[in-house]
Amino acid sequence: MPLFEYVCIDCGAEFEKLVTASTTPAPCAACASVNVEKKLSVFAVAGGGEPAFDAPGCGACGADEPGTCGMP
Repeated sequence: MPLFEYVCIDCGAEFEKLVTASTTPAPCAACASVNVEKKLSVFAVAGGGEPAFDAPGCGACGADEPGTCGMP
């Protein structure tokens, strides 16, 4: 089952939901409204080798200095 991220149009709550069909809207976890919108999900894939991009900063968070984002 896929995991989708939603934002409720009525109350503004953000939540995640495992759904059986991607076309079925998940009701809001806070107010039970079905007036929800899927958010663009961001995911990462772990693997060996070199990173796919060369971003400035300390790595995963992109902060200018190591340790400023809570990561070592």
